[in-house]
Amino acid sequence: MFYGKLVAGTLGLLLGGPIGLILGVVLGHFFDRGLNRVQAFASPENIARIQRSFFDTSFQLQGYLAKADGRVSEVEVAHTEEVIRQMRLTPEQRQEAIALFKRGSAADFHPEPVVASFLQVCGSQRQLAQGMLMFLVSLALSDGSLDDAERQALMRIAQLMGVGAAQLEQMLRMAQAQGRFHQGGAGDATASSASRLADAYTALGVSETVSDRDLKRAYRKLMSENHPDKLIAQGVPEHMVKVATEKSQDIQAAYELVRKHRGGR
Repeated sequence: MFYGKLVAGTLGLLLGGPIGLILGVVLGHFFDRGLNRVQAFASPENIARIQRSFFDTSFQLQGYLAKADGRVSEVEVAHTEEVIRQMRLTPEQRQEAIALFKRGSAADFHPEPVVASFLQVCGSQRQLAQGMLMFLVSLALSDGSLDDAERQALMRIAQLMGVGAAQLEQMLRMAQAQGRFHQGGAGDATASSASRLADAYTALGVSETVSDRDLKRAYRKLMSENHPDKLIAQGVPEHMVKVATEKSQDIQAAYELVRKHRGGR
C-alpha cells in the first residue's frame, strides 16, 4: 500500500513545500495502514475464519450456560436440538455442534481461553462480540426464565468480552421485552395495550419520556446492529443470522407501535 503516501505527499509538496511533503507522507502512511486493515478483514479467508470461530465459540458457550446450574436438563438439550434444526445444519455440522456443546458443558471447561481466542479473531470489530453476547442472551432466555447460575455465567462471559454489568442488564431487559412483544402478537387479548406499549419501549432500550428524535436514533442503531446483511459481511455465519432477523422484525414492530401511539410522528 503506497497510494495514500503518494497522493498525500504530492498534495503536501504542492501546498506546503518540503515540510508539506513530509506531513503528507506521514498522513498518507496512516491512511494506507488503515485501508490495508480494512481490506485484510474483508478478505474471504478472514471472513471464513471468523465464521468458524463464531460457530465454535457459540456452541461451546451454549454448553457452558446449560451446565451453569450443575446439570444439563432435558429441556436444555431439546432446546439445543431445536436451535440446530432451525439452523438447517448439515449432518457433519450437526455432529460438530453437538461435540462443541458437550465440550462446553464439561466440568473442566473454562470460558476464558475460548472467549480470548474469539476476540483475537474478531480484531477491532467489537460489534461481533456484542452480537455473540446477544445471541447467547437470546438463547438463555428462550425458555422464558433466567436463574441465578445462568445470570452469573452470562456475567462472566460479558466481563471477558469487555461488557459491564449495567450494559448486560440492559441487554437482558431489552431481550426479555422483545420476547414478550414477539409472543404477544397483534391480536393477543391477554396482553393489555399499556403493557404491550411498555414492552415496546423497553425492547427499543428507551423510556416512555424519550424524545421523537432520540427514539428514531435508538431504532436506527438497533436495526443497523441486527441487519442480516451487515452481520454476514462481518463474518457471522449465515445460519446463525436467523436470531438477528427475528430480532429486527420485533424491533421494527415495537417502533411502529410506539410511533402509532405517538400519532405517527
